[in-house]
Amino acid sequence: MHRFYLPPASCRGDAIRLDGREAHHALQVMRLKYGELVTVLDGAGHQFLCTVKDAGRGVVNLSVSLKNFVPAAPCATTLLVAVPKGKLIEGIIQKAVELGASRIVPLLTERVVAQLDDEDAAAKRDKWQQVAVEAIKQCGAAWLPAVAAPVALEQFLVRGEKFDLALVGSLQNERRLPREVLREFGVREQRPPRSVGIWIGPEGDFTSAELVGIMNSGAQPVTFGPLVLRVETAAIYGLSIVNYELQRD
Repeated sequence: MHRFYLPPASCRGDAIRLDGREAHHALQVMRLKYGELVTVLDGAGHQFLCTVKDAGRGVVNLSVSLKNFVPAAPCATTLLVAVPKGKLIEGIIQKAVELGASRIVPLLTERVVAQLDDEDAAAKRDKWQQVAVEAIKQCGAAWLPAVAAPVALEQFLVRGEKFDLALVGSLQNERRLPREVLREFGVREQRPPRSVGIWIGPEGDFTSAELVGIMNSGAQPVTFGPLVLRVETAAIYGLSIVNYELQRD
């Protein structure tokens, strides 16, 4: 079944209208016809089973026949990842959506090649948020992760944001297995974490000063195995481990 996305404000009542980008996709790519069934996602947990009532002239009118609500995951996972070269960040965002991340924060670190001004960062954020939209349509996720504008690592740390549990992938010697840290939290707190932050560095890893700053914010250094992983591989690895361990709980 074809899936489409509309923000919550456009999904009120028993009639939904696709226009703009979504209507173009429905009419020019999917070739939707009268009577076909489609699903509309609002990115805030609601899923709408709809029937096409009218399709043409740049607009698709839908009739809602069934509404479903999927509660948010009990743990909000934030991926804080250094921006890699080229378009690799788009693939990271896609996989992060599939693996249940609730937020993606692209980081500009000392060893990140791309350096952006505020205008460029805002444009990148809009583009990458659309990548997340396309990803929920592909995988059927009920919740749309928020993609932040690229931010310098030190600027993010200044905000003082705290997670129940934070992990930072590290190539240093003093590090532990992620599952050990997760299970230790469960034993200590007698509950799973309600928020997790996963820090992934750039090619060449975080600098020593950056790693110290991240650890001082509360993150614990962890290992993703004996091999040096690419940024996109490390991001998927970290999210997969957290997703697996929390689902087991």
